[in-house]
Amino acid sequence: MAQPILVARGQNSHMLLPAMANRHGLIAGATGTGKTVSLRVLAEGLSRQGVPIFMADVKGDLAGLSQAGSAEQKFKERAAQVGMEEYQARAYPVTFWDVFGEQGHPVRATVSDMGPLLLSRLLNLNDTQSAVLSLVFRVADDNALALLDLKDLRAMIQHVGEHASEYQSSYGNVSAASIGAIQRGLLTLSEQGADKFFGEPMLNIADLMQTGADGRGMINILAASKLMEFPKVYSTFLLWLLSELFEALPEAGDLEKPKLVFFFDEAHLLFNDAPGALLEKIELVVRLIRSKGVGVYFVTQSPQDIPDSVLGQLGNRVQHALRAFSAKDEKAVRAAAQTFRTQAGTDLSKVLTELAVGEALVSFLNDQGTPAYAERAFVAPPESRLGAISPSERDAVVKQSLVFGHYERVVDRESAYERLTTKVATPSSVPSVGSTPAAGGGGLLGSLGNLLGGSRTSRRQTPVEAFISSTVRTIGSQVGRQIVRGVLGSLMRGSSR
Repeated sequence: MAQPILVARGQNSHMLLPAMANRHGLIAGATGTGKTVSLRVLAEGLSRQGVPIFMADVKGDLAGLSQAGSAEQKFKERAAQVGMEEYQARAYPVTFWDVFGEQGHPVRATVSDMGPLLLSRLLNLNDTQSAVLSLVFRVADDNALALLDLKDLRAMIQHVGEHASEYQSSYGNVSAASIGAIQRGLLTLSEQGADKFFGEPMLNIADLMQTGADGRGMINILAASKLMEFPKVYSTFLLWLLSELFEALPEAGDLEKPKLVFFFDEAHLLFNDAPGALLEKIELVVRLIRSKGVGVYFVTQSPQDIPDSVLGQLGNRVQHALRAFSAKDEKAVRAAAQTFRTQAGTDLSKVLTELAVGEALVSFLNDQGTPAYAERAFVAPPESRLGAISPSERDAVVKQSLVFGHYERVVDRESAYERLTTKVATPSSVPSVGSTPAAGGGGLLGSLGNLLGGSRTSRRQTPVEAFISSTVRTIGSQVGRQIVRGVLGSLMRGSSR
């Protein structure tokens, strides 16, 4: 049976119950107040229970989870203070990932799986341009043209632009100005390194849900220091990954412990400038993914960075100090204090400004799912190394990984680009202009798509189906089929055509 995880101690010990860890959570506080240590303590505790973790390493210091700590006297003293029966410095099983493939295994997605909704956000498209991009995806789907990487998408957009008048009767108007705007956006995205992200082999979600040789959950760390130079790319990538988990995992109900816990650092970037339609989808995914056995923990400076509709779903809270240097700051402190269950006579607004580094207001859900009273507490010390690791240490961890060598090999099979640029055009190698759109799909995910305001016309293929589809495309068959796309990528298709 999964054991409670000691996170902090004040007058009482504050334990995260593994059975409640998929009820989501929040780690908040001003810069330098100890959020990263709290994140590490939660990750280490969950790993010890055999729960896999995914987190982004924005500053480069989470990589230290792969190495044993130093067992300094101050850590031993804090361990005794919080009531840890035995403290030991030790390393944790870690797999490093990197969108750019420089500090970990490459992470890729296909253009088709990312879908028009998330790509529109990446490209900063307006509503008209987003509708044209959705139209391009629909034409590709209806003509069995696989959109795997950016050159596929560029070729498909060019093709639709050149045949705009012929597609108009079946799909609607195609604005030349919108085609140009999308192409310029793709050029900018390519210059930011997106060519390395889009392609195959695509990340297999199952590779994030492994355990180490000793049964501890694997801690998957995305090297994000370079990715953070492009905040919208960073947040959209993590949102895509969350949607992949949502779609790939079956319903699980109440579990003894989560299947995976997902830490979303710099969470404010996800919600900044996000259109209302996307915020609705985020809220729905956060609410429903709990039943898939996944816990989502947002890490940010202030609870106000999270929309109320999402914040209300975060039952486990670790709130570090907030600063009140202005009237706006004081308002944020009061708002943060009001999100906790408070004992009579306790002024949490005052406590929040007095917390020292390593202290926090802590409130976890009990076994009935009710939040505990918030209490000022000292956070337990981490067992792994604080700070960054050397390139040689990182390289050793990467090469010892079970997936080493798989994602490093780039696959470039026949797809839209090859078929649209073939020198000798044949009826089986190019789309039939003005073809009739395929009928919508059904099933549970189809119902979910309709529920969210867009009809879902595709589903994820099994490995066998993917192999058969690839073979059929190679021999030029025109059997009607739809390209696979992640759940968030397809939600808006019906309403944006």
